[in-house]
Amino acid sequence: MLMAPHTRELFANLLRREVRGRYKGSWLGVVWTLINPLVAMLAYTLVFTVLFAAVPMPRYPQFLLVGQAFWLFFSGAIIVASSSLIGNADLVKKVRFPRQIVPIASMASQALPAGIMMALLIPAALIWNDGDRLTLLLLPFVLVCGIALVTGLALALSVLNVYFRDIEHILNALILPWFFVTPILYTFKTFPLATSKPWLVDVLKFVNFPTPFVLALQDCLYWGAWPSWKILAYITVVGFGSLALGWWTFRRLERDIAVEL
Repeated sequence: MLMAPHTRELFANLLRREVRGRYKGSWLGVVWTLINPLVAMLAYTLVFTVLFAAVPMPRYPQFLLVGQAFWLFFSGAIIVASSSLIGNADLVKKVRFPRQIVPIASMASQALPAGIMMALLIPAALIWNDGDRLTLLLLPFVLVCGIALVTGLALALSVLNVYFRDIEHILNALILPWFFVTPILYTFKTFPLATSKPWLVDVLKFVNFPTPFVLALQDCLYWGAWPSWKILAYITVVGFGSLALGWWTFRRLERDIAVEL
């Protein structure tokens, strides 16, 4: 999205306000973006590899952080974006500007924790991965597809929530179970039916649409393996399809936003 200078300034101000508001009054500030996922990683590692020995996997903390990096951005972005237009109702009603920048700024504010984690995961992959490190060359494409997916969802959910206020509450209720059905804590390779019924594993992979994005990141940053053509085709079509559908939905419904707010 090309922005006029005044629109870019408004976007920067919205983004700055989102980030500052998140850490206002906090002594550690942005450091919390690392502390929270690291504490969660230690807890899951203790439960799944020490107490129950349920996931026999080398470098399990690294595996966890890859999935967490995506999930923090994905879940955080769609939740804050869904309520962004309502939260900025006065601005939306009184000032003429491209209203898409409101949910996009909210979404962008959630990229900081994921970006910091990625900055740590890339050198970790170069040092510890046993597979092909050249798979890191595919990482920018996977990230672009993931950003396209989240941007489309952010646009659609933000404008739909103006008309149907239950959406943000539904999202908050779904996020936790959604996390557990996405392969962040475990891998499909450990499923009992992975050998006898591989088709069932494929169904599980593609029914939950964030899953292929997580698997592609795990391939690049943990396994050192090239994602399958099915995974790459899926994240391309779904990622940019989400962006197009989200943009269309927003443009279709934005005309009466000020009235509904």
